[in-house]
Amino acid sequence: MDSVRFDGPAGRSARQPGGQPAGRPVPAAIKILVAGGFGAGKTTLVGAVSEIRPLQTEESLTAVSVGTDDLTGVEAKSTTTVAMDFGRITIGSQVVLYLFGTPGQDRFWFLWDELALGALGAVVLADTRRLADCFPSIDYFERRGTPFVVAVNCFDDAVAYSAAEVREALDVDGHVPLLLCDARDRESSKAVLIALVEHVLALSAGNAGT
Repeated sequence: MDSVRFDGPAGRSARQPGGQPAGRPVPAAIKILVAGGFGAGKTTLVGAVSEIRPLQTEESLTAVSVGTDDLTGVEAKSTTTVAMDFGRITIGSQVVLYLFGTPGQDRFWFLWDELALGALGAVVLADTRRLADCFPSIDYFERRGTPFVVAVNCFDDAVAYSAAEVREALDVDGHVPLLLCDARDRESSKAVLIALVEHVLALSAGNAGT
């Protein structure tokens, strides 16, 4: 996967007169979920990496959410995703990733089964200020058998921990990639998605060999 790189928008296959393909294959479409706890940076990551203007379903937090949405550690957060985020990014000329950011609060978890249909893999964003919030996402993908990577979003005001320390705290299996990232940074977010694609390919190759 060293040759994997992110290029421009994916186009339809070029066609010669008469409707015949001109030798350029239609890119494969892959669905990826971006999950994690409330305020972990899911909307930020999708927006940072998407090559199109992302679809966002964020609403302002109001007094109605008091007692329902726990803002401990993320007191500055003023909006929340109520359905999903959607973005797209092209890998080379062969693969297009469609990114679906899941809502973080448990009252919206009924949407997860629909969003997870057909997903090839998932990114679980972890926030060390509220590390336990990513446990439900990890448990969900483990139960479904969905390949995933854990990406620790390194917030400026959070205590810095090593990847090994976070892995131990989350008790994540050694074969699951765990990375440190900055969800605001496009290149950092790309690296997370590449790690997920590589993980999925490695699992597929291992299953093919058994």
